[in-house]
Amino acid sequence: MTSSIADSSARFDVAVIGAGIVGLAHAWHAAKAGLKVVVLERDEYAVGASIRNFGHVCTSAQSGVAYEYALRAREEWLALADAAGFPVVQAGTVAVARRPEELAVLEEFAEERGDDILMLSAEQAADKLGFAAEGALGGAWLRLDLRVDAPTAVPAIAAHLRSLGVDIRYRSNVLGIETGHVITTRGEVAAERVIVAVGHDVDRFFPDAADEHGVLRCRLRMLEADVPAALTVDPALFTGTSLLRYDGFAETKAAEALRDALAREAPELAAEGVNLMMTQRLPHTEQAGRLILGDTHHYALTETPFEDETSDEVLLAHFRRLLGTELTVRRRWRGVYASSPKGPYLVANPLPGVTAVSVTSGIGMTTALGLAASAFA
Repeated sequence: MTSSIADSSARFDVAVIGAGIVGLAHAWHAAKAGLKVVVLERDEYAVGASIRNFGHVCTSAQSGVAYEYALRAREEWLALADAAGFPVVQAGTVAVARRPEELAVLEEFAEERGDDILMLSAEQAADKLGFAAEGALGGAWLRLDLRVDAPTAVPAIAAHLRSLGVDIRYRSNVLGIETGHVITTRGEVAAERVIVAVGHDVDRFFPDAADEHGVLRCRLRMLEADVPAALTVDPALFTGTSLLRYDGFAETKAAEALRDALAREAPELAAEGVNLMMTQRLPHTEQAGRLILGDTHHYALTETPFEDETSDEVLLAHFRRLLGTELTVRRRWRGVYASSPKGPYLVANPLPGVTAVSVTSGIGMTTALGLAASAFA
């Protein structure tokens, strides 16, 4: 996947640093605006948070500006899937309620959002999911949400951008950024505008901007397990912990009672920062049908290199109960993304003509294509 070294003397309208979804989203919108674009990526292909996720485009559960970006991003995902030739599943998300407090959150949220959220009985939730979740009292269908396979969709987007004339240079590590040009391990690149989309590594280039925004690294654990009994789960699956993770749910009046109930009844979930949710690998992938299970969340400026087995044990114990079956884990991985208590996005201009952009909330797949549109409006 390594590109040949292009003419370093060429000038570009936009240089994007980082070939994850945030960087590619900016390249996509710049290219659509008719600009000459180069993307610089230190690895031979994207290996960060953009492919270490559920492949879940969680449109419905966002709030405020993130919801605006998510709605625009949903349109862009569908357009890109058609143009770049990768599958996208429009089956939404089923949020399963197993406590009265969870039902109360979903009912309040559905009343606010209207037709985009459909309340479900326990039987209806089981019908949509393809299995009956343990202890389900009911649920809600978030019909706008999408699913993609991130490890194949992100490279497909990059390939499509190349077909549009975007110059993507892998294995080009950035050593310095100045107004008007970028210094890389493969020469200098001249550009009128520079977009720095390096996620949690924004502090490697602009520590003051990262500190001002309070950027930390969120370290998470995810698992991939064999599918039990040929199960097919078209929508994504949310549980009660998801209703405290996403702002659209968490801002409801009913969320406080749910927070208290979970702290009282399942303190281990809070201790590991668990968002107990699940998606299924798409049929076109090598791991077709496997369940993606997650995820835990721990925050630090520098992430520890050591993994505590407790995180995986908590996830597996709760999924065994939820699914009513044993699970055989085939792959495990660590994800890292930027996080900040000051808001879902860092957008800073540390130098004239240079913009640093990080999604600091774990919703890059969901909103990056909308966020990037605002940069070229």
